[in-house]
Amino acid sequence: QVHIVESGGGLVQPGGSLRLSCVVSGRILTFYAIGWYRQAPGKQRELVARITTTDSTNYADSAKGRFTISRDNAKNTVYLQMNSLNPGDTAVYYCNTDPQFGWSWGQGTQVTVSS
Repeated sequence: QVHIVESGGGLVQPGGSLRLSCVVSGRILTFYAIGWYRQAPGKQRELVARITTTDSTNYADSAKGRFTISRDNAKNTVYLQMNSLNPGDTAVYYCNTDPQFGWSWGQGTQVTVSS
């Protein structure tokens, strides 16, 4: 049974930064690509960043140049460093592997960007 716990969200002013953490238990993270997703109110969940098993990364256009995804396999943890946040980044952020593996979603972590 896979268990995902996201943390690190909060309220931040525009231009601020946050670092999100995603801890996965029940699987050896080394073997999986992991993505950070977000879901804003009234919108579909979207992939914002993904890191492969070989540490290749890709980002949604909205995240490029501002967000950095990284992983620490020894800690079974994936991070998302988010800089230059703006109100459009307000959402619940989740992490998960690719859909074909069918992992359950965690509870997510709320990010609110507001002055």
